[in-house]
Amino acid sequence: MIQLSLTQQRLWFLNQLEDASGTWNVPVAVRLRGPVDRTALAAALRDTVLRQETLRTLFVDEGGVPWQRVLEPDEVEVPLRVAAAVGDPAESLAAESTRGFDLAEELPVRATLFELGPQDQVLLLVMHHIATDGWSLDPLFRDLSTAYSARVEGREPGWEPLPVQYTDYAEWQREVLGEVSDPQSLISRQLGYWREALEGIPEQIALPYDKPRPAVSSRHGALVPFFLDVELHQGLTALARRTGTSPFMVFHAAFATLLTRLGAGHDIPIATPTVDRSDEALDDLVGFFVNTLVMRVDTSGDPTFEELLHRVRDMALGAISHQDVPFDRVVEELNPQRSLSRQALFQVVLMVAEKGDTLRLPGVECTEYPVDFPVVRFDMWLGLTEAKSPEGDCLGVSGELLYSTDLFERSTMQSLVERFVLLLRTAAAQPELPLSAMNSRRAFTAVRRRPVRSRTTADSAQQHSSSAQRDRERSRE
Repeated sequence: MIQLSLTQQRLWFLNQLEDASGTWNVPVAVRLRGPVDRTALAAALRDTVLRQETLRTLFVDEGGVPWQRVLEPDEVEVPLRVAAAVGDPAESLAAESTRGFDLAEELPVRATLFELGPQDQVLLLVMHHIATDGWSLDPLFRDLSTAYSARVEGREPGWEPLPVQYTDYAEWQREVLGEVSDPQSLISRQLGYWREALEGIPEQIALPYDKPRPAVSSRHGALVPFFLDVELHQGLTALARRTGTSPFMVFHAAFATLLTRLGAGHDIPIATPTVDRSDEALDDLVGFFVNTLVMRVDTSGDPTFEELLHRVRDMALGAISHQDVPFDRVVEELNPQRSLSRQALFQVVLMVAEKGDTLRLPGVECTEYPVDFPVVRFDMWLGLTEAKSPEGDCLGVSGELLYSTDLFERSTMQSLVERFVLLLRTAAAQPELPLSAMNSRRAFTAVRRRPVRSRTTADSAQQHSSSAQRDRERSRE
């Protein structure tokens, strides 16, 4: 058996605390319109799982230490369950998406084909985060598409073996980082950077909360979708190019500006996921390669938006050059005050990505299908997905604001999204404006931060002792 990667190890311990809940599930659904060869699809799923070792790995406990056990091909069963979507299909998909995994006994992937009508089906793949991440969907869909195309022709997929597997990465990561006890090791040097970069970071920032923070987060969330049109996408891309930054940095600066305008202060920590695929040999792997970086933005002094962009660029480049150390090691090093109601070191997350490929099955129309997966791990999570043509032309940006329903009303989050879009339009048109002058329209002040008393642990225990205890036992960092 083989040790877990450092990021997997943290997730395994969190999963143990939550008793195989669905908090760390990664669901993805594709609508299939047309004649689907179910036998070929089931065979293609097995081909893909056999190719990607992480999808046929069990995570076993030996004396309190987790280990990876990669199953041999003759041990692997990957059933394709077929079910009728009874009533609202969204409810059927949501129920399956939130069902947890027993990682010591089950493969970290399962597949269900929901029948919507004649030649109209939805393929739902649910994976545990310990075996995948959002960036792994491209190689997953590529493999599944290749295998299905081969199987409908009555042959095995003719792909070349992968040069490495995830277990190779797990061993390589530990070797490269070294030991914290060695002051010359990579992990020690990078921890030194994070100690300095995050020294004195706010314990939490003031957001426009509608409700008091509970003693224990329920993890219940809701989503506000939005879209940035092609013209705005082009303007923001041009701004990034002109200032020597990137669209991610533009969005990051805008989000920090918005939070400052909402009353969060001038020291704004925003987390962002980053993917560790530094070697091209990892490009075709499915696995958990994501790390979390806390990027701290200084909005003080009323800079222009363009000046703030340069601050964000310098900060982001420094953070990215020290991205190898796992986030949980940074938390251990800084040792912030812990809480069952919020994440340590940050409460908001920004993710910016480019739209990836979807499944491609010959003779079948394949389109993304939304999955209602109302699990939130932070106060707010802002996701932005850029769509581009093969030539690199801007096609617009799909946005999602996921928020904790423990803390916010939907109307507040809808207004926040409106303000964010308005701020982006102003930044694209007038980046020379100081932050105090941006979005002075009445719409920008539609949402105001209301003072809310935080409920203490004692308050909660008196009011909801039994339910709070159950949630506390299931809580995670």
